[in-house]
Amino acid sequence: MKKIWRVPLIIRGEVIDEGAVEFGGRRGGAVFTAPDVRKHLEQLALDRPSRMADLYLLSFDDIAEYLGRLSERLNLATNPHMQEAYELSRLTSGLSDSILRNHYENIPYFFLSEVARESAENFIGLDYLEGWVPQASRVNPALTVKVRAFGARAVHVIAGNSPGVAAQTVLRNAITRSDAIIKTPSNDPLTAAAMARTMIEMAPDHPLTRHLSVAYWKGGDTNVEEILYHPKRVEKIIAWGGFASISHITRYLQPGIDLITLDPKHSATIIDSDAFADEATLRHVARRLALDVGAMNQEGCVCARVVYVVSGTDAKGLERLNNLGKLTFEALQALPSHLSTPHKAFDPELKSELDGLRFAGDEYKMFGGRNNEGAVIVSQSDAPVDFSRLLSGRVCNLVPIDALDEAVLSVNSYTQTIGLFPESLKDRLRDRLAYQGAQRLVSLGGAATLFATAAPQDGIEPVRRMCKWIVDESASAELLEGLALAPDAAVAAN
Repeated sequence: MKKIWRVPLIIRGEVIDEGAVEFGGRRGGAVFTAPDVRKHLEQLALDRPSRMADLYLLSFDDIAEYLGRLSERLNLATNPHMQEAYELSRLTSGLSDSILRNHYENIPYFFLSEVARESAENFIGLDYLEGWVPQASRVNPALTVKVRAFGARAVHVIAGNSPGVAAQTVLRNAITRSDAIIKTPSNDPLTAAAMARTMIEMAPDHPLTRHLSVAYWKGGDTNVEEILYHPKRVEKIIAWGGFASISHITRYLQPGIDLITLDPKHSATIIDSDAFADEATLRHVARRLALDVGAMNQEGCVCARVVYVVSGTDAKGLERLNNLGKLTFEALQALPSHLSTPHKAFDPELKSELDGLRFAGDEYKMFGGRNNEGAVIVSQSDAPVDFSRLLSGRVCNLVPIDALDEAVLSVNSYTQTIGLFPESLKDRLRDRLAYQGAQRLVSLGGAATLFATAAPQDGIEPVRRMCKWIVDESASAELLEGLALAPDAAVAAN
């Protein structure tokens, strides 16, 4: 008999585990039950913003100390809630077990005190989180301005392609002193709840525990969202999602609600002719490119898909590029299992397209793609495959070009990360790529393996936007009275 998993509803320190409604996880890998959120909406939403005052009795040292203790308790080897989340994710996630385990084992890192402090400083500025910060002005020295960052009541509609998204959300809620309702996804309904349950066991009455709720409901359920997504109940919606889900949320927008979207992107790679300097360099480039394609099994927006290479489009250029394709495929197969494996649920639509390429004559050369091992498609002209949006499961498309301009012009506002080789290419192209819409530039090989602790995301600063920025302006009584009398003085002078 198939196991039915139980996903609790957690409302500010209270665990509700009545399992009233049955849901199916993605990929048909699991069935789980969860409480009917519609019955708990009045409790789920924080009715009065003033109830967040307890968060401001905490110093940031208090917050960092709390998160440091939480980090110690989120160890996969000893935490039964995290173990349960991992076991369910094995059935619902697109990541292989070895990759998933690595992600879960890295979750405690998010909550280290020093990471929390660096994140707060880089994302926002600790002084703005801790108090009112004077703003100097030479233009109007008679006016004194002070600014402070306050938290907000927020709903986080998170993605489930990595358990790190849940960890990132819990961290951001804590450092901004916000009140969060995390709406979990069907491909990871337990990770955020596991963290919240750990917080309850560690410090049930702590303000950070009391300002975190975790719920699952089917996305688009108007019976829930028409009530919850209202400025009386929330001030911010932070949504990770595709076109359909974001479009659905926009129907609830009105004055008083700020929507922060972290929507799916596609990433790319640009490799200059330096890659072909010699055989050793080419193999080095192939191994780094394999990292950008294969890490996380290409489940992340950051992973490379279309790769533009200044190989030349003549016969010699294509020969060079085909060699790079062969070496890249070999490097993909050799990646360590904690980073990449053959995909456990390879997209059948993509597989059909790959099978079709075998009958495309001399338009493409393909390495791999027989089963779920991944593939490197090498275009024999300067155009990507027409199904490039489907590329996943460790499948990339190498495209030959004669000049860098062709790669630059392919970038648009949907392009998130671009891996570049050689490093000097960044200085030459980064401004132009930014004009085109690129949002993150990395050294080749670092797209899905190296991340800045605290940096902008998708071309915005989401954590700053999670805050409410409050202004305190002061002027002397004499100045204000003078303004009030100025019109009469002008009349008398006439």
